[in-house]
Amino acid sequence: MSHVPVFTLGELKLFAAFSIFLTSYFVFAVGKFPGMKIDRPGAAIIGAVLMVAFGIVRPDAALSAIDFKTIVLLFSMMLIVATLHLAGFFDGITRWVVEHLRPRHLLPTVIFLSGVLSAFFVNDIICLAMVPFVLTATRRMGVKPLPYLLAVATASNIGSVATITGNPQNMLIGSYSGIGYLVFLAHLGPVALAGLFLDWLILSKAFPTTEPTHPPKVETGSVETREPVRLVKPGIVILIVLAGFLAGVPPAMMAAFGAAMMLITRTREPRQVYEEVDWGLLVFFAGLFVIIQGAQNAGITDDLLHFARPLGIQSAGVFTVVTAVLSNIVSNVPAVMLLKSMVPQFTNPHLGWLVLAMASTLAGNLTITGSVANIIVVERSRDVEEISFGDYFRVGLPITVLTLVVGSVWLWWIK
Repeated sequence: MSHVPVFTLGELKLFAAFSIFLTSYFVFAVGKFPGMKIDRPGAAIIGAVLMVAFGIVRPDAALSAIDFKTIVLLFSMMLIVATLHLAGFFDGITRWVVEHLRPRHLLPTVIFLSGVLSAFFVNDIICLAMVPFVLTATRRMGVKPLPYLLAVATASNIGSVATITGNPQNMLIGSYSGIGYLVFLAHLGPVALAGLFLDWLILSKAFPTTEPTHPPKVETGSVETREPVRLVKPGIVILIVLAGFLAGVPPAMMAAFGAAMMLITRTREPRQVYEEVDWGLLVFFAGLFVIIQGAQNAGITDDLLHFARPLGIQSAGVFTVVTAVLSNIVSNVPAVMLLKSMVPQFTNPHLGWLVLAMASTLAGNLTITGSVANIIVVERSRDVEEISFGDYFRVGLPITVLTLVVGSVWLWWIK
């Protein structure tokens, strides 16, 4: 008579936790569940609900697992940038560039504009605004849009490494690490600046011809004009918010104040602003917090730390490589959520947090799927310019390797 193994309740919970965790991260890696219409936000919510349903995370603990400071910061920055967009800020930049710049000046303009804006605002949202700008400018100047679209994607990732508000993973790290906004900027701002110059060098070598390839198109009314007065209030609010960040006011509180000020209006329907918010990203974050809490409760993250310790993961160089590889497998936000439990146990946690921010962000430039910003650029420009995997990878590989080396050496030197 064969012996049928009997599993304890604890063992079943552990099996369920591993299954939910691995399945969720599989969807995060490939983008969708095979054969079904389950995307990353959907997988995050399903995984979170299952963690609670199987008793791995208590219902009250599920709510406390969600870092609402990060959610509020991300949501508020989305509202601020949406208001800037609707007020015509990006249209005004496009009009000025088209009227005043020559084609040979467009590449560095796109790189540094994308990088600087992404340093203080969420890079994914900046990409949404910059793609129409690039398509309009290149059409009016008569140049091919490919190098400039690649510049938007790569520069927005590089520039966003500079501050806590540059991208979602930095917001997470800022919340968990307690590193101040100005301290974060002082350590990673130089990495972003050096990275933007490297980006310019590599793209200019890959695309040496910047002269018009077809006659410039003069299109009356192709760039929407807005009254400059509509930018006065958003401009003042932005300056106040940035001053608050630099003065040490908690970023979530300062961003929420700015968003609230932006919503006080007599002319714009609030739904126009809400329609520009990436609700799926907010849902993804909420579910991911609960999944990681379940993984921690089940001891999965402790097992990963135990496995990684012999690799010398506390070394800045090794941790950079591990973070970069994992970020390209499962995307940078899930990678940061998984690795964040390891950093507090490092000999130098402060350095560990900065390396995690630097590597997870810069690794996003390796492939099209390396970051959401890249995907946004590819999808938004598809009707005008098809960006292939090869087109991206031939510049993404050297940009990623060189910026990671520069970032690692800089953080090692100043530690």
